[in-house]
Amino acid sequence: MTGRLLAISDLHVSYQENRELVDQLKPTHDDDWLIVAGDVGEKIADVEWALRTLRERFANLIWAPGNHELWTTRDDPDQSRGEERYQRLVAMCRNIGVVTPEDPYQIWDGAGGPVIVAPLFVLYDYSWWPAGSTSTEEAMATAHAAGIVGTDEVLLHFDPHPGRAAWCRARVELTEPRLEAAARDLPTVLVNHFPLVRHPTDVLHYPEFALWCGTDLTATWPTRFRAREVVYGHLHIPRTTWQDGVRHQEVSVGYPREWSRRPTPPARLVPVLER
Repeated sequence: MTGRLLAISDLHVSYQENRELVDQLKPTHDDDWLIVAGDVGEKIADVEWALRTLRERFANLIWAPGNHELWTTRDDPDQSRGEERYQRLVAMCRNIGVVTPEDPYQIWDGAGGPVIVAPLFVLYDYSWWPAGSTSTEEAMATAHAAGIVGTDEVLLHFDPHPGRAAWCRARVELTEPRLEAAARDLPTVLVNHFPLVRHPTDVLHYPEFALWCGTDLTATWPTRFRAREVVYGHLHIPRTTWQDGVRHQEVSVGYPREWSRRPTPPARLVPVLER
């Protein structure tokens, strides 16, 4: 295979400027694969438009959901919530040929391979407390006092689970055995909207927001499941870091007010497994 494994996230196509960026995204080769690590948009129709557009251009398209896809907003004709909404997104993706976390993991045997590309759906459980907190309740109180509260608290419903943390734990329990089995055969590229380890959140301007960014339950996954690379988004701080010998790449586009201030071109497709 002569193509490349590429990644991007946080397309946020509800913004016209970002929608135009998606229109401009093109592969570099007919065999290119594209990873989309969540936050495509809020309305299911917008998510479908973006993923369908990209699927028509790339040899393979792999999607992991972000929190924005799971929002139920008033102006979305589809008012599904929680698990039902996620399953509708999965069904939509399958209908247009997009790989989801519910499908068999893909084997990339191009440059840097062979590796298993594993899209994940793992949420957060409020375990990334700000400094000084000694409990989740105290951490949440600190965040509320600072006025830093994730919009998920209003728009990301968790039906039929008792809470977002419970949904996160259920997804961890579902995902771990699959990764365990996959990593016996090949190393992996782990793809999740939220970072799998906490260190990327150390640079947040508002550290309280880390509560809505991940879970301690995935901290060992990159090494345990032989990750060559971890691809994530969510923070809107595109950069590359290393932990325990594993490269972690944040591949976000973000909002126009963010990417318009950066010196790098917006919506850059990030190469995966290339050094």
